[in-house]
Amino acid sequence: GRKSFERPYGLAWLLQLSAELHEWDDPQAREWARTLEPLEQVAVERFSDWLPKLTHPVRTGEHTQTAFALGLLLDWARSRGNREFAALVTDRALAYFQNDRGANLAFEPDGQAFLSPILAEADVLRRILPPPEFAAWLSAFLPDLKGGESRDWLPPAVVSDRTDPQLVHLDGLNLSRAWMLEGIASGLPAGDPRIVTLQAAARAHRQAGLAALDDQQYEGGHWLGSFATYLVTRRGL
Repeated sequence: GRKSFERPYGLAWLLQLSAELHEWDDPQAREWARTLEPLEQVAVERFSDWLPKLTHPVRTGEHTQTAFALGLLLDWARSRGNREFAALVTDRALAYFQNDRGANLAFEPDGQAFLSPILAEADVLRRILPPPEFAAWLSAFLPDLKGGESRDWLPPAVVSDRTDPQLVHLDGLNLSRAWMLEGIASGLPAGDPRIVTLQAAARAHRQAGLAALDDQQYEGGHWLGSFATYLVTRRGL
């Protein structure tokens, strides 16, 4: 088949599904996990072939984004005990993002984004760097992020038309921002004053994103529930 099919977004979610099935202590789940294993292996092989060739990360707010996928891949590798794949993902994440400096969230969001490129790379590096090292990296990467609860720092995105399949992406952005902000906060050392700011922003985005869930509109209703579930179950933490 086409090697780039659903790469990286769909294949990363596939691996997340596999990880959850293997963790679920249920006879039916074990059967589903076994059934999925050949496809799981294909996904890992395709990522293992592709990631070393990806010379630059894709910094978009949609399906092709690199950073978000790497976070899911690393979580899968750790859950399934695949050290070789975890090492590959870690190596590529550091190569792509460790030297980034001076990101400016004022340039986000893209009008039809459902992922934040800036927050996503911080969310993947907090999975890799020890808390003191991550704190120092975050200071250089997001210098405008200060301590103290502020309603003005990173307000939720506003959706003007939920019947538009592209504009409604911003509801997904609010949900994904919420879990990324929570993730970034979790990677900082206890007592870091920026945790308060990050958690306040996460609460605002969580509230906005969950309030937008609506099963009456197909445009958002067919996928936003998965984002909401990932958020409220704290799967990525």
